[in-house]
Amino acid sequence: MSEPEPAEAVTWRSASPGITVVTVDRPPANALGLPILDGLHSAFDAAEKAGDVKVMVVESALPGFFAAGADIKHLSTIDAGTFLAYGNRMRSVNDRLAAAPWISIAAVDGAALGGGLELAMACTLRVCGPRAKFGLPEVKLGLIPGAGGTQRLPRLVGRGRALDLMLTARQVRADEALAIGLADRRTEGDVLEAALALAAEIVPSSLPAQLAVVRTVDAAFELPLADGMAYEAAQEQALFTDGEAAEGITAFIEKRPPDFA
Repeated sequence: MSEPEPAEAVTWRSASPGITVVTVDRPPANALGLPILDGLHSAFDAAEKAGDVKVMVVESALPGFFAAGADIKHLSTIDAGTFLAYGNRMRSVNDRLAAAPWISIAAVDGAALGGGLELAMACTLRVCGPRAKFGLPEVKLGLIPGAGGTQRLPRLVGRGRALDLMLTARQVRADEALAIGLADRRTEGDVLEAALALAAEIVPSSLPAQLAVVRTVDAAFELPLADGMAYEAAQEQALFTDGEAAEGITAFIEKRPPDFA
């Protein structure tokens, strides 16, 4: 992937074959204004153009912050129509990340609040460090989490815990986030290193199969069991016709590493 100018709010680099790191850097707190939202779209554009990204790690360059949520100063200056456009821009970033043709990992070692948590939840997985804090405090502003928060949080932690977090606007730290399923791994060390280690575990396997796993697991929350089972069968069959199952099976029989794309 080609790299943007370092002064931009969002930059990206190849960490190793198949792994790209996207860094958000907009002091003081990575408020999700248009510079970050547009920058994330540009990072996704670059990854799609490169065509070789299997795992994308999203991190922050700011100590103590992943992303502090919507740009409140910006919200205070806009009308209802502009607010709708801004919300749609936030949603489009998260929806695009959630549906991306790669696995994504949020590396969180600071505040991921409001839109920042919604961005993290749009990633496939979340790795947190000891300074991580997660919360959806929108009710304190007379709003609701409107960029996927009310939909993705219950799927991760369940209805009761999701309502607890959103109605009280309280923040949870790393240990509780891991315990309730909001975070998938926790580290006492460098969170980016931990996220890259997880990415390295993911890269060797078949990406089409991994994406099929994500789709079928997501379907388990949306479809009746019989429909979900049928969808699972269709996804598995597709891996034989359009995926990398033939190479994986042949490599296993020949006792060699598979040559996945």
